Amino acid sequence: MKILVLGSGAREHALVLALRSDSERHEILAAPGNAGIGRHATLVDVDMLDPRAVTEFAQENDVDLVVIGPEAPLVEGVADALRERGIPAFGPGKQAAQLEGSKAFAKRIMQNAGVPTGRATHAHTIAETVAALDEFGAPYVVKADGLAAGKGVIVTDDRDAALAHAETYLPKGSVLVEEFLSGPEVSLFFLSDGDTVRPLTPAQDFKRALDGDEGPNTGGMGAYSPLPWLADRFGSVQGFVDEVTEQIAKPVVRELDRDGSPFIGLLYAGLIITEQGVRVIEFNARFGDPETQIVLPRLTTPLAGLLMAAANGTLEDEPAPSFRDDVAVTVVLASEGYPASSVTGREITGLDDAESIEGVHVTHAATAHDGDRLIATGGRVLNVVALGSTFAEARERAYAAIDRIGLEGGQFRTDIAARVA
Repeated sequence: MKILVLGSGAREHALVLALRSDSERHEILAAPGNAGIGRHATLVDVDMLDPRAVTEFAQENDVDLVVIGPEAPLVEGVADALRERGIPAFGPGKQAAQLEGSKAFAKRIMQNAGVPTGRATHAHTIAETVAALDEFGAPYVVKADGLAAGKGVIVTDDRDAALAHAETYLPKGSVLVEEFLSGPEVSLFFLSDGDTVRPLTPAQDFKRALDGDEGPNTGGMGAYSPLPWLADRFGSVQGFVDEVTEQIAKPVVRELDRDGSPFIGLLYAGLIITEQGVRVIEFNARFGDPETQIVLPRLTTPLAGLLMAAANGTLEDEPAPSFRDDVAVTVVLASEGYPASSVTGREITGLDDAESIEGVHVTHAATAHDGDRLIATGGRVLNVVALGSTFAEARERAYAAIDRIGLEGGQFRTDIAARVA
């Protein structure tokens, strides 16, 4: 197949690598890509936020499948434009993508579907925000209603900080004030063709910038998979997956279909396991980052076939995705100052040395070539991914690889997957 992948981050790099690992040889294009993606795919100059430009490129170049990585093109309606021209697209349409693009829309869908989630108030003014904060109490949870590039959520005991966060986003729209839910968090991905859903495998990411889950929220500083501790609560990991599939994923996909917004693509369920049971924190309408970087390397079922089946409405005919026994750990290397104010333009060295370690590969999140130099162009720069037979082995490989990479001022957490090793 000829496959066009839209996006420029480590998630898209992971998608490209997984497609490359299929037994069938695919021709892979990427727009806009990055320096790492360019090693494995042909980079093309197409504005991924322009539905017409993407569609015309796909038609003119006989693209068989378009895989939409980030949320912004989905909310812009790129998938709709492609499907209107008969081009298979993996990614929900504009309306279904509001499951991520609007927290209020997501809450309505969950309520109508009977999906367990926390209480929330949709606030349009500071007065409404204050009332909701006082109703729910600390810790305070405030979320921007729209897309915010992973920076729209604050969880804090500081009421003034929560109000300041709301004041940042209220001029742009509205915010959601939610009750705080306590417990371990889990990410679980589902492939969907608008009717059938197929779960992948659970993962856990680390949102806080610093060790011990301290510091500000980030887009994610690392992740690991599988989650063996789920068996203690649910009897088995599969027991957890089955419960979430039946009580959350299927009802949401059915409700979206009833709503006139069939969900075709990747449904990301951000979950928390409370004393009262599993609750939904949020949904995303695309593969998560950095979880994709450790879920896909464990996938043994050819990815392209699964994505095409979802795009074509034939997912029911595909076998359930299967995964290798190896565990996977990823550690994010970020620029100095991330997430508040990242220092960019600094040279990256040592990648070949890092990837010479058994079981290790590096996905690029924000990189570019500057002449002969590889430089950092954003906050989260690289994901060091390591596979191993045990978590201890995978962690040792990941951190040994991090030590071989040079990035002035680079920062990373040292405790990714430490509790399960």
